[in-house]
Amino acid sequence: MYKIVDHVIKVSVRNLVEFILRSGNIDNTQVTTADADAMQEGSRIHRKIQKRMGSEYQAEVPLSITVPAFSLDEDYTLCVEGRADGIIHTSKLNEDNNLYENVVIIDEIKAIYMELSFLKEASPVHLAQAMCYAYITAKQEKLDSIGVRMSYCNIETEQMKYFEETYTYSFLESWFKDLTSEFAKWMEWQCNWMQKRNRSIKGIDFPFPYREGQRDLVTGVYKTIIRDKKLYIEAPTGVGKTISTVYPSVKAIGEGYSNKLFYMTAKTITRTAAEDTFRILQDKGMQLKVTTITAKEKFCILEKTDCNPGACERAKGHYDRVNDAVYDLITHENAISRELILEYAEKHLVCPFEMCLDVTNWSDAVICDYNYVFDPNVYLRRFFANDTKNDYIFLIDEAHNLVERAREMYSAQVFKQHFLDVKKFVAGYSKKLTKRLEACNSSMLKLKRDCEECEIVESIGDLVLNLMRLLAEFEEFLVEWKNFDNRDRCMELYLQVRHFLNMHELLDENYLIYTDYDEKEGFRVRLQCMNPARNLATCLAKGKSAIFFSATLLPIHYYKDQLAGSEEDYAIYAPSPFDKEKRLLVIGNDVSTKYTRRNQSEYQKIASYIIQLAGAKVGNYMAFFPSYQLMNEVGKILEEKILMGELKAQVELQHNSMTEREKEQFLEDFVEDPDETRIGLCVMGGIFSEGIDLRSNRLIGVIIVGTGLPMVCNERELFRSYYDRCNGNGFDYAYLYNGMNKVLQSAGRVIRTQQDHGVIVLLDERFTNRQYQNLFPREWFPHEVTGYTKFPSLVEKFWNEVSIS
Repeated sequence: MYKIVDHVIKVSVRNLVEFILRSGNIDNTQVTTADADAMQEGSRIHRKIQKRMGSEYQAEVPLSITVPAFSLDEDYTLCVEGRADGIIHTSKLNEDNNLYENVVIIDEIKAIYMELSFLKEASPVHLAQAMCYAYITAKQEKLDSIGVRMSYCNIETEQMKYFEETYTYSFLESWFKDLTSEFAKWMEWQCNWMQKRNRSIKGIDFPFPYREGQRDLVTGVYKTIIRDKKLYIEAPTGVGKTISTVYPSVKAIGEGYSNKLFYMTAKTITRTAAEDTFRILQDKGMQLKVTTITAKEKFCILEKTDCNPGACERAKGHYDRVNDAVYDLITHENAISRELILEYAEKHLVCPFEMCLDVTNWSDAVICDYNYVFDPNVYLRRFFANDTKNDYIFLIDEAHNLVERAREMYSAQVFKQHFLDVKKFVAGYSKKLTKRLEACNSSMLKLKRDCEECEIVESIGDLVLNLMRLLAEFEEFLVEWKNFDNRDRCMELYLQVRHFLNMHELLDENYLIYTDYDEKEGFRVRLQCMNPARNLATCLAKGKSAIFFSATLLPIHYYKDQLAGSEEDYAIYAPSPFDKEKRLLVIGNDVSTKYTRRNQSEYQKIASYIIQLAGAKVGNYMAFFPSYQLMNEVGKILEEKILMGELKAQVELQHNSMTEREKEQFLEDFVEDPDETRIGLCVMGGIFSEGIDLRSNRLIGVIIVGTGLPMVCNERELFRSYYDRCNGNGFDYAYLYNGMNKVLQSAGRVIRTQQDHGVIVLLDERFTNRQYQNLFPREWFPHEVTGYTKFPSLVEKFWNEVSIS
């Protein structure tokens, strides 16, 4: 929003007025795509309008003014700058004296999708931009008065609508002074805070004794940041990845290399770990404002989110009150949690989610999901809406998750049935929209005729053209009809089409277009992002440095390839601090989980391994399976063994619709020093296979059933063919790396601290193949290979040696 360079605060006219002068309601019944999504088309409209204006019209005029702001250690000034769309120098007849006088008019052009008949007056924020340019121009040219013209143009029809006003210089001077004085209040707080923050950071040392390799890791992160590079860290459990990345990043802020860091995670539990890490530094005296962004649904005060003044009292007048709420919060709190946001939002009667997003403007660290930086539908436009490079530090936790997430973010799809469904809803309201929906359905029907199961398509030009026409008609329809049955379904299709068209703009060699049949929704056209690296690189280029880290980032060349790495970026393999004598790693080579080999005999063998492991020592165990079906089959056998007295244990199965409370209870039952054995049966890649932290003896053994390879499907086979063409590694990219990552994550649940002891069992003959062993981390060597008849003696020997030591 602003930049501070040598005691000069630089802010654009647009950012200044949008921050200080915003007002009114949050209203999800208003379609507000104009500025962000019409930017490219709007620029074309601007140029077209400007070219036809004649010699009196001066286009794209850069303007700036610098005014005193406040004093701290030195005097600070405020530089307000921007570019006027047009300045008109003309003459006008004064009817009082019958003489022609010079007249100057500021022209502000806004390209919008809205039907112009719905526009009754100029937007106050748009008008305020023009008034800033008018004041600067009037001051520079010593004018007593100046005109302002708001020129609105409909993007589809190119029709124009004007609003004109004349202002005296004295009025504009007083108005501009009030505007900048209010902004200076915020800037004075910000500059004062930054000085206090940086002083506190300089006095903070690393809060723990360094573990083996940890000092090198911290140094590597710091050097990466100051050199504006990217770093990929494979760091086993126990290295202390979070503090080892956060601490040097905070130090870089204190030394002036950055003013903001984004700590990104895939799951809530890793967000909690990040919060705890920042809190440790704050307890040591570090002054840092840290804000965690929570999903809108978890913030909302309503049972069902409905963001408009008719449904929510907080939405009504939200923007009139939110700046006061934010200022109150940031001047009183540092660790800004969901609970604090809710407290202050209630105090000021504002929407907590929207308030939280505003608080991030003034935060030094933002903890959030990947979406808020990378997802084109959700990303924080206040930070990433343009191509400007900033000094942001990106910390990407559990970075292995970002590959699949990014592929999905940058893919899009439309379903034929959805056009027919929405056509039924709008038939009585709009013949034009109905016609556009029919045209899209016809385009889909042509593609469907050529698709038996799955078909790669070279071009979808006809469909895209009809979708563009549909989107334009949707814009007008949703403005006119704010309330009707099934409006939500219409909005869903509208947003789906908008995303599809946005992703179509990104199509290049990293994409495939294909058609197939979804089990639930039927025929679809999908734009599949095969390699997200280029799209991620565009996002990362808006920051200074990015640190990708995970306990499972092998093979590193694959993750660098998929996560926007280059030859000049760095990679670190941090050594494990754990004593290998405290863990037993066993491969059961007499088990096969290949789909064609699954039968009752294999299920019995898997159950035997679980029973033998659990029978060796009372404690808590987890077994991870490649599917719910296989897990349930083995679960039935274990329940029978319990009834027959052959297994003395509590067996708990994960199910696929667990509530948050059920998830919590599942983990809480894994108590320390248990009196009886507990076995949790879970799914690889699921909620319990990564991110959970059962320390000490809350978990002393895991069995991983199978190699975790994804099921063969159309999409996976497309990936396989694509990467066979690209680099000859189709199977590895589509199946192997994804599966082994799930295996590594599941195994990482058992040993969490240097005091832990535990057993890791890999059940599948394929784990003895070099193809798989090449992906084993260093700390997995040496290991034992055995069958289930010799397995009990290995486990018994391990626990005996542990008890002696």
